[in-house]
Amino acid sequence: MLHSISQVAKASGVSARMLRHYDAIGLLPPDRVTANGYRWYGRTELLRLQRILVLRRLGLGLEQIGEILREQADEATTLRAHLAQLQDERRRLDHIIATVEQTAADLAAARITDPDQFFTGLRRDRAAMRDNLQAAYGEHSTAALDSTGTDLTTGDYEHAAAQGTALFRRLAQVMRAGTAPDAPAAQDAVTEHYESVCHYWQPTPEAYSALGTLYLTDATQRSIAEHADPDLPAWLAAAIETYARHHLPRQQPSKS
Repeated sequence: MLHSISQVAKASGVSARMLRHYDAIGLLPPDRVTANGYRWYGRTELLRLQRILVLRRLGLGLEQIGEILREQADEATTLRAHLAQLQDERRRLDHIIATVEQTAADLAAARITDPDQFFTGLRRDRAAMRDNLQAAYGEHSTAALDSTGTDLTTGDYEHAAAQGTALFRRLAQVMRAGTAPDAPAAQDAVTEHYESVCHYWQPTPEAYSALGTLYLTDATQRSIAEHADPDLPAWLAAAIETYARHHLPRQQPSKS
């Protein structure tokens, strides 16, 4: 007994348009096509369609299904390969979900509820950092610091704080992996730290090295690093010192 394309579409839930597409790609040719172009399907085609629908529900693409049907490939092997792909995709999505959740948490933690108090504290911390750097390296070391960030909004600082939290978390992960401060992986991580500093201030190599020291000697800077890991301040100070010495160009003294 043969069935018309409309009958098959109604019984299977697959549109006539899709059935014609299956025919066009060689996935489900009808039993016969009459002179007027009508497609008719028999029992063999209906069983094949049922198999196609099962494989589609399992997530296989039409190309994979076609290979199974054309080559009579082992469905179990194909499905195991497909399962591995799905597991990889799940791991990728789990990583994205975890990153989004952590970023949302970082932004929530960085929320500034009292802008006046925040900017008062920011000016105080900036002044303390400037004094510490100037005491060690002179006024030239902070020449660009005072004018940096004066036009940033509360939202800008919230976003920067969330990014900074994530950065210190990544630095701590590198440290906990047993990476030495002068190892290439550590220096790559510190590159990100240096670039984040350069968004707001262009430190000299000496000033950047001194900034690393502040993670040991300055209570505010130390607490930022310790929030990611209690052992991070000493490791980061050493990594920054190495980075400043080996990766940042020294200014040549001017000739008089």
